[in-house]
Amino acid sequence: MSRIGRKPITVPAGVDVKIDGNTVTVKGPKGTLTQSFHKDMAITLEGGEILVKRPTDEKEHRSLHGLTRTLVANMVEGCSNGFKKELEVNGVGYRAAKQGSNLVLTLGYSHQVIVSEVPGITIDVPAPNKVIINGPDKQQVGQFAAEVREKRPPEPYKGKGIKYADEVIIRKEGKAGKGKK
Repeated sequence: MSRIGRKPITVPAGVDVKIDGNTVTVKGPKGTLTQSFHKDMAITLEGGEILVKRPTDEKEHRSLHGLTRTLVANMVEGCSNGFKKELEVNGVGYRAAKQGSNLVLTLGYSHQVIVSEVPGITIDVPAPNKVIINGPDKQQVGQFAAEVREKRPPEPYKGKGIKYADEVIIRKEGKAGKGKK
């Protein structure tokens, strides 16, 4: 049995879950998420807990078991608490600002880079070098954060660029760093 797949998912107060066959709809204070899952997985709601069961011990069913449970758990977590990614903008003259629903980035190019908010995602800029991306869908938040980071990924020599707040950039020595005789 999958150790992750057999864990029940507790539904917190204020979150409404509807299961129609293999389509799960989760409604909470942060938003509503709907997703369809593989037809072989049995998803049930019993006494405030969501259970995911598999029909057989075939390899495909074993792999789908834990995946399905994790995706449903992420939907419940996202609708109750939401997900967030923090980005840091490092570099002289590099900064971020919010204009309306757009994120305006000054990243050393001859022009400003403008990224529009997508539905379901909110962007906060508490400081000129910090960007916080929030939303109920974990996959969408991560994808949007990766697209913003892609505008100027951190480089290994000075560390300039956009990086995740918890990311560690491994620095390299420059040409002058070679040992002299």
